[in-house]
Amino acid sequence: MRLHLVNPSNPLVSIVRLEESRWNRYRVWQPLSLMALAGLTPPEWDVTLLDENVGRPHDQALPLPDLVGITAFTSQAPRAYEISARFRRLGVPVVMGGIHATMCVDEVMPRADSVVTGEADTIWPQVLEDAAHGRLKRRYDGGLAGMDAVRPARHDLLTGDYAFGAIQTTRGCPMNCTFCSVTAFNGAQYRQRSIPEVVREFRSIPERRVLVVDDNLIGTRPEHIARAKELFRALAEANLGKAWVAQAMINFADDEELLTLAAKAGCAGVFIGFESPTAEGLAEVGKRFNLLKGRSLAASVARIQRHHILVVGSFIIGLDADTAGIGRRTAEAARQYGVDNLNTLFLTPLPGTRLWDQMTAEGRLALDRFPEDWKYYTLTFPVARYKHLSRDEAIEEMLACDRHFYAMPRILGRVWKNVWRRRQPLISLCGNLSYRRNLRLNRKVYADFSRECGLGT
Repeated sequence: MRLHLVNPSNPLVSIVRLEESRWNRYRVWQPLSLMALAGLTPPEWDVTLLDENVGRPHDQALPLPDLVGITAFTSQAPRAYEISARFRRLGVPVVMGGIHATMCVDEVMPRADSVVTGEADTIWPQVLEDAAHGRLKRRYDGGLAGMDAVRPARHDLLTGDYAFGAIQTTRGCPMNCTFCSVTAFNGAQYRQRSIPEVVREFRSIPERRVLVVDDNLIGTRPEHIARAKELFRALAEANLGKAWVAQAMINFADDEELLTLAAKAGCAGVFIGFESPTAEGLAEVGKRFNLLKGRSLAASVARIQRHHILVVGSFIIGLDADTAGIGRRTAEAARQYGVDNLNTLFLTPLPGTRLWDQMTAEGRLALDRFPEDWKYYTLTFPVARYKHLSRDEAIEEMLACDRHFYAMPRILGRVWKNVWRRRQPLISLCGNLSYRRNLRLNRKVYADFSRECGLGT
């Protein structure tokens, strides 16, 4: 039996297309969810993993599969539907799953032979057995999987187009930020995989650099922090020779022992959501950790960096608290905090989030011709009606933010500082140059977006 697992592309997302720039190898992530499904697939299935983000796969040259599995974030949905339609015309059954299929199941079901909602770990073997016997159900509900059901991903199925491997050690996030669908999809309970199993899978990853895809690596409670320390000790003792990056909240900086252990375990960088430079913006999105009394965000960033760990700061433009000049204020805040890279996104109401419910109720979805308009829901386009910024103003704020932070003198200053302090200078350089290289592409993309959608609303 032959199985194709497909990660669709989005033609609007130029920042991950390798043909645009080889620097993008440092910004394209492996489709770990499909690799995990491959790890759950019985040996009688011959698995091929096709990732369109590293080049559109020439699957026409491959033998016709017996089953196709497609995952998709919301912005990938239109392309996922195209792929599904082509295989179904050829008589190949298609199963679709992932976060968009879970949040928009009624939209997806007519476009696939079967839909898997929730986490597929416990239900995937049943899906394959039913497919092998020609009795696929229209829908399978995976729900929240017990972490003992999670199996190591198949890291042998992908080519060398990626700078980073990928692994997941926890699921779920108790924060429930207004714009984030993680809690709706993975639940609020913080669930951890077995540490010995995580170490074994880490060892199987061929890439020297690894992305830990956990939405919140260290959690929020004392027992979460204790578990993170235990994991870091185990990774350090295993001496795997891996450098890894992860996502965490600013509380990552609050425990000196945690930082020491993370560095010994190979932590090279951490992605932190600062979200807004204003207290009003933080309150709006529910980022209460960043509002703790007496916390200095600059001091927190500096404590992390003293352990030779890079900090990537993420911010959002388009909050109700944002007014003219927010782009420059965001870039200046990132500079004052001392982050090594800045990743700024537009406020985007994704299905399943509290923000989606709010903006839908208020009639604030500017692009709502679904499923066609899903392609713009990449977090890099202004798809909503913002309180104080029109769409063209929001775009100008975004461009101003990136121009200010990624001016060449500032890039050189940050990289030189990292060279001087022996803090991952190569990764810092690649990240900064990748963002700067895509500034020119973004201007063209926004101009095309303006012509297609119209501005001023």
